[in-house]
Amino acid sequence: MKVLLAEDNAVNRALAKKLLEKHGHTVVLAENGREVLDALSRETVDLVLMDLQMPAMDGLEAIAAVRKKEMGTGVHLPIVALTAHAMKGDRERCLAAGADDYLTKPIHTPALFATLERIRTAKIAKGSAPTTAPTTATAAPTSTNATTSSLDNASSACKIT
Repeated sequence: MKVLLAEDNAVNRALAKKLLEKHGHTVVLAENGREVLDALSRETVDLVLMDLQMPAMDGLEAIAAVRKKEMGTGVHLPIVALTAHAMKGDRERCLAAGADDYLTKPIHTPALFATLERIRTAKIAKGSAPTTAPTTATAAPTSTNATTSSLDNASSACKIT
């Protein structure tokens, strides 16, 4: 799939990009909500992984802007909110703002790819094939601290905060 990754932290962005590409996805990068909107005006993507806490325009504002542009078009871009906030009510707040799903950081790799697979399957079921098909990737060794492991050995618990 073609994934728009919105993440303001350069290290997190690089780790997530490498992880997604290793699993066969094409990645478009944005550092804030305004860049998300700019990218969406230029490119078609299958989904957005949206950090919520970004400068210039935060993730919730960007989600609201995307949903506003979709009104009356019949188009719906899946957006997965990414946040370090795991407080009671955060998931509901993200979903109410228009996110399709919610993942907490640090990202748990199996949860991320299960979410991506659900979205890919739903797109196919609706007759909208993803832009790029995922390739078969070999499972990487598990590590409890992905920030110190090599990017070539992406772990099942990738720490993206």
